[in-house]
Amino acid sequence: MVKTLSKYIKEFTKDSILTPVFMIIEVICEMIMPLLMASIIDEGVENGNLNHIYKTGGLMVVCAVIGLLSGLLGAKLAARASAGFARNLRKGMFDNIQRFSFANIDKFSTAGLVTRMTTDVTSVQQSYQMLLRMCMRAPATLVIALFMAYNINKRITSIYFVAVIFLSICLFFIIRAGMKYFRQMFKMYDGLNESVQENVTGIRVVKAFVREEHEIGKFNKANKKLYDMSVKAESIVVTNMPLMMFTVYVCILLISWVGAHMIVSNELTTGELMSLLTYCMSILTSLMMVSMIFVMMSMSIAAMERIADVLTEEPTIVNPENPVFEVQDGSIEYRDVYFRYNMTSKEPVLKDIDLKIESGEVIGIIGGTGSAKTSLVNLISRLYDVTGGEVLVGNRNVKEYDLETLRNEVSVVLQKNVLFSGSILDNLRWGNKDATLEECREACKIACADDFIMEFENGYDTKIEQGGTNVSGGQKQRLCIARALLKKPKILILDDSTSAVDTATDAKITEGLKNAIPETTKIIIAQRISSVMHADRIVVMDNGKINGVGTHEELLNNNEIYRDVYESQTVGAGDFDEKGGAN
Repeated sequence: MVKTLSKYIKEFTKDSILTPVFMIIEVICEMIMPLLMASIIDEGVENGNLNHIYKTGGLMVVCAVIGLLSGLLGAKLAARASAGFARNLRKGMFDNIQRFSFANIDKFSTAGLVTRMTTDVTSVQQSYQMLLRMCMRAPATLVIALFMAYNINKRITSIYFVAVIFLSICLFFIIRAGMKYFRQMFKMYDGLNESVQENVTGIRVVKAFVREEHEIGKFNKANKKLYDMSVKAESIVVTNMPLMMFTVYVCILLISWVGAHMIVSNELTTGELMSLLTYCMSILTSLMMVSMIFVMMSMSIAAMERIADVLTEEPTIVNPENPVFEVQDGSIEYRDVYFRYNMTSKEPVLKDIDLKIESGEVIGIIGGTGSAKTSLVNLISRLYDVTGGEVLVGNRNVKEYDLETLRNEVSVVLQKNVLFSGSILDNLRWGNKDATLEECREACKIACADDFIMEFENGYDTKIEQGGTNVSGGQKQRLCIARALLKKPKILILDDSTSAVDTATDAKITEGLKNAIPETTKIIIAQRISSVMHADRIVVMDNGKINGVGTHEELLNNNEIYRDVYESQTVGAGDFDEKGGAN
């Protein structure tokens, strides 16, 4: 874990090295001060030597200035190094996430990834800054102060050693007890973020069903769990402070009592006692700093482990050693394909799939909810890899292709349409960043989107809010179809992407696609038979298997599921899931 994260210090290595150096210089200057003060008291004040007072006072001013400058430089360098480290960690995670397959993302969850890039990184950033400053300053103060005190009086210094050993043992048990709670806390942050993300994303549905109280209750439950766990962790850690203060006061009392007796017996001077009391505070304060470091580190270790998990996660789908950079055509073939999302699942999602699609064909796929229609097409562009068998595109196994090449030739309009903040034109150019306005308009005309776009005051420069919340579901679907067309792919997959448009518009889009891109293989997943009935062939899916393949007329004659659905939709205006094929 440490080796993984240390790579991201990179250009801030120099700052990370110089910060402890300046901290040591600051500590040395601070530790010289009590000796100089003792000298002023013993040699200057008690003997009435003003010249000694002036000289020693001047040295104290010089030490104070050097210490101040060292502290300021150390603080600046530590802030720059920790902020840069955090920046590199976020960038490293974000870059690796972009390489993740759907299976990798499923493993971490969206909320979990967001927590790692925000809360966890902030925790590590704070700990690293403290590590650079306090982790060097505190031990250095402890060692130097003990050395100075030992040179002044060995007997009184033994009080320090007992206090240090006592506090070290207490600190060990406190940190050990608190660590398990901190690990659980970060997992609960995921749950809280997931609750917030789900609520904010679906706020319109929440309000439409008047479920605000339910969502508030769900959030409060997750928030309460996090609160309870935080209280448990903090209640253990805060015992460190009263223990520390108790030890400090006991040490001061013992040093004052023993020192007073030694002054009376001329074994110790007043100045030396003042120095010893100052060193006492320095030693115990440094121990307090060490305890704070351990508390912060115990909190951040769990965060570091979670960050390292993302950074070291290897994508389940990668390029082959010698990838193919050209897709010959849009032909597709499934050969004895089996697929499961989780290798521990008893039943595969897809099983015994054999299907051949010619380049340029229009294929309709219909089936009930859970029949694995989307899973079937996700294998074409290697969003997931098959568990068994193989999928071929352009007469080659998809695993042989360069991923970018393959996905540029397979354009997918997903079930959940996503638009990004920016203009309509910006969103369209996700399909082709160099597309001209005329090319964008042509794609929108095919997708039946040009008319409603031109009705907007700013036309194609109309701003889209994040997630496309200022356009209707049907408008969003048509914009996503136009965006996919701009890629000019060899394979176009429409995954239930016309469900929010009326039947007439659906028919126009289907006809437009057929005429505008005749050489592109078109796969249309739908619940409505009217969306696929004019396809060259229709695939009926049922429970992860192909139940039937044929034209509309053929399936009406020989496929019971298809016939039942057709009759329910044409006679009773029903949905696919009302009759055969539902599961």
